[in-house]
Amino acid sequence: LYTREEVGQHRSPRDRVWVTHGTEVFDVTDFVELHPGGADKLLLAAGGALEPFWALYAVHNQPHVLELLREYKVGELDPKEAPPAPAAAQDPFARDPPRHPGLRVNSQKPFNAEPPAELLAERFLTPNELFFTRNHLPVPAVDPGSYRLRVEGPGGRSLSLSLAELRSRFPKHEVTATLQCAGNRRAEMSRIRPVKGLAWDIGAIGTARWGGARLRDVLLQAGFEAEREGEWHVCFEGLDADAGGAPYGASIPYGRAVSPAADVLLAYEMNGEELPRDHGFPLRVVVPGVVGARSVKWLQRVAVSPAESPSHWQQNDYKGFSPCVDWDTVDYSAAPAIQELPVQSAITHPRPGAAVPAGELTVKGYAWSGGGREVVVRVDVSLDGGRTWRVARLAGERPAPGRAWAWALWELQAPVTAGAELEIVCKAVDGSYNVQPDTVAPIWNLRGVLSNAWHRVRVTVGR
Repeated sequence: LYTREEVGQHRSPRDRVWVTHGTEVFDVTDFVELHPGGADKLLLAAGGALEPFWALYAVHNQPHVLELLREYKVGELDPKEAPPAPAAAQDPFARDPPRHPGLRVNSQKPFNAEPPAELLAERFLTPNELFFTRNHLPVPAVDPGSYRLRVEGPGGRSLSLSLAELRSRFPKHEVTATLQCAGNRRAEMSRIRPVKGLAWDIGAIGTARWGGARLRDVLLQAGFEAEREGEWHVCFEGLDADAGGAPYGASIPYGRAVSPAADVLLAYEMNGEELPRDHGFPLRVVVPGVVGARSVKWLQRVAVSPAESPSHWQQNDYKGFSPCVDWDTVDYSAAPAIQELPVQSAITHPRPGAAVPAGELTVKGYAWSGGGREVVVRVDVSLDGGRTWRVARLAGERPAPGRAWAWALWELQAPVTAGAELEIVCKAVDGSYNVQPDTVAPIWNLRGVLSNAWHRVRVTVGR
């Protein structure tokens, strides 16, 4: 038996790293360097209780995590020990905002959810309340009146802006852009082999009309040049932070940040309304054509730097690897951070396993490609698993060349006969003739990102 004071004496690898969970005591020294979130995150709990830190990441609630922890058990807390102070067990997610009941939740804490797939292609602009939510940490409560954005860089250049100043000093610019999570359609990869990450279906994508100041305008006002020689990046930090105070962060190349054609925004509006809390109120970055992980929410700091963001999510996540790479061989420093995403499409109607009536079948879906590459060539649809094909009708206006930031919705009508079993397949071809791969296995990766194989839906036709 141990007291909390005795556990508290083990706070470093030199003195051994002990933690508690419930009434149990664990020596996790040998696991510190193996911790998937980094040794520094585990050491935050050294000498104390795991619960306040585990509450930040839902993955810790899975049975295999507790089983792994119990391999390091060294004893129990003395029954005479008082329970930890209430503040230590306080729920960091207690102040999260209410959510739409129609969202399909992938994790509660942090909150991650997507809309029902059948609603995705019903409107070109995704309603704010049904836009997919990807949170890494608790949602911060921000006072718009006292909020300040800091813009910093080499040479001591800096700028501090209130929300009112952002609105009054910079022209409002609007961009209709699709944001997609790197893990969209991850569930399909997990059917090949297990992957690490949330089991997103096809709904971790959405389109909105974003309004705000151009990042370019703000950087130029802060004294940064329209062009810089060498490798430079623009780093973003959010107000959402982990238990140790480390904020969510990401970065994009400097050239994209200052390009007038890239339309990168510091957005304070979403579909004509102020940003919802789940989507970054009061200010977020929107980087059109780029993975959603770089569109940092609850933005507090913009920094021009010769190096990418040092954030965990830039350096040790959101990167793609060969199918042969596993957790024993992965080297995150060997792969570039995901920026532009590959061509993508999915079927939103009918849903897998549906029974559809005989006669004319309507198939609907979305298609999109990263980097502003327009899905102008076509979306091909097959009803027989890819043996024969039809071309779907694309809806919406043609965007400016190289600035196809928003998805295309597509639709196909085709006759189907009673009693048939259909395997509906779609594949998009973008303006550079990039096309989706036909199967998932060759693009499988241990994090389940960049999942863009042909989307397949099996249905039966009623008699």
